[in-house]
Amino acid sequence: MKRIISTDKAPAAIGPYSQAVEINGTLYISGQVPIDPATGKVVIGNIKVQTEQVMKNIGAILTAAGYSFKDVVKSTCLLSDMKNFADMNEVYAKYYPGEPPARAAFAVKELPLGVLIEIETIAVKG
Repeated sequence: MKRIISTDKAPAAIGPYSQAVEINGTLYISGQVPIDPATGKVVIGNIKVQTEQVMKNIGAILTAAGYSFKDVVKSTCLLSDMKNFADMNEVYAKYYPGEPPARAAFAVKELPLGVLIEIETIAVKG
């Protein structure tokens, strides 16, 4: 059975999508951008600051659904500029210190709200 996940500890959806959907023990988290859920505004700062906020948002959704970063099996990172990859990777790595998930990273022409990064995540209950 499909379960829609929503928490006020992560930014509200800014379009016709859910923060996350769980089905058959798999959690699909929509792409998260660096919006502070307390203010509803994009955090101002470099790629490290924005990646940290994205990972906090992902963590809040994982927690709301009863998952953790250890359950994450796949991430897709969308960057506005591949020059930011190393700094993004430094922050990202803190959340996956052992057995990191599979991952893809792409540079895209632009991202919603002019942000530097967006990350979508898939987690599975083992």
